[in-house]
Amino acid sequence: MKKITLLSVFFISLFSINAQEQKEKNKSSLDYNKWTIETTVGQASGKDTYAVGYYSSDPKTFFGQPQANSISLGARYMLNPKFGVKLGLHYEDLKPVKNNGSLPFEMEMLGVSISGVVNAFRLFDIENQFGRFGLLIHAGAKIDRMTSKTQDFAGLITFPASNSIPKTDNNYGRTELSGGYVIGFSPQYRFSKKMSILLDVSFQNNYRQHFNWNGSYSESYNNLTSKLTTTSIGLTYSMGESKIHGDWAVIKDKNIEKIEALENKISTVEAQTKDTDKDGVPDYIDQENNSIENTLVDARGKMIDVNKNGVSDDIEKYVEKSIKGISEKTTEDPIVRLVNEGYVVVLFESKKTTPSVSTGIDFISTYLKNNPNSSIEITGYGDQIANNKINDDLAKSRAEEVKAILLKSGIEISRLQVVSKSSDNSVKADSDAAKKLVRKVCFIIKK
Repeated sequence: MKKITLLSVFFISLFSINAQEQKEKNKSSLDYNKWTIETTVGQASGKDTYAVGYYSSDPKTFFGQPQANSISLGARYMLNPKFGVKLGLHYEDLKPVKNNGSLPFEMEMLGVSISGVVNAFRLFDIENQFGRFGLLIHAGAKIDRMTSKTQDFAGLITFPASNSIPKTDNNYGRTELSGGYVIGFSPQYRFSKKMSILLDVSFQNNYRQHFNWNGSYSESYNNLTSKLTTTSIGLTYSMGESKIHGDWAVIKDKNIEKIEALENKISTVEAQTKDTDKDGVPDYIDQENNSIENTLVDARGKMIDVNKNGVSDDIEKYVEKSIKGISEKTTEDPIVRLVNEGYVVVLFESKKTTPSVSTGIDFISTYLKNNPNSSIEITGYGDQIANNKINDDLAKSRAEEVKAILLKSGIEISRLQVVSKSSDNSVKADSDAAKKLVRKVCFIIKK
């Protein structure tokens, strides 16, 4: 047992170091844990080749008196989510079960195996249906160092009373190598994020085995063949950065990831090319994303203002035309009339208190600075919804925001008065374009 313990420690250290190096080399490319270590304990039972008077189980019991005479340690590396390779280290100590009537014998075996492993549920794309359950199938080759620990018998042995068994040479202390192929399957259940319990059933068929399982040389007609069945239970631990066991990790198809990335790029482009204010300039380069409809803008979406007075040229032309028409009909100051009749306004987005179109503020600020004896009444409107406290507060907040901007521009607070009229219901509620016109602040000039 000292040998198997030392080899086990070496085995664990070797694969831990290798797995760590691999992790550092491929840290950016790992998307699931590829390394798994496992350990099992169970029963190994030799079949077919025994000398007369030797056998392992008890035929009088239902399961033949199971005994724990096999341990193993393995390390598995998955080349991809479905296929991998496993290196195993095995120790078996074959003896007859107690009081089964067999002559005493002992065969000690120390072996190493290499196998291909298939994650069966992933192979058939049914892992989601089974949740925490899994199934591994393995097949490969195994070499054993067999050492007979069975004492030799001399003379005739009566066993049972009616039979006589001649001298048996059980090759006590002799060692030979045997080998063959192994196939098996391992149902498993994941009970934590990185650990699972498994039940492994393996069948070994040797093509080179001189010994019977009791240690004597087998008859020539056996043709060097023999069989070993191992049933064991064990634990597996998945090593790696991923928080989930590699056999159950969610593996994304690389093509799907590429498609998702392309869809995200398309969505980004669509969002950037959106033109909220319909001025012909996409939002991602529009520096004034709330320009008045049908107003001329430059390549960056800003309303054209050649004389740099803060008022777009289209609005100035409209004001000049309106002033001319009013001047011909009345002696009233045309600018005062334009302002008081609602031609100069500040517009807002829905539920917002920050102006989206603020040219009206520039207009009023310029007027008050040029007319120091005038004051202004600032009237705020909410959104076009039922009159309630929320809408009243929204209207007042908009008026207060405009007042604050005028104060910062140098207008005295005594010349500014705020009022609130909640909402303007003069436009149809089902017209989105028209509803923009009632989210506003208007002005009344007082001499």
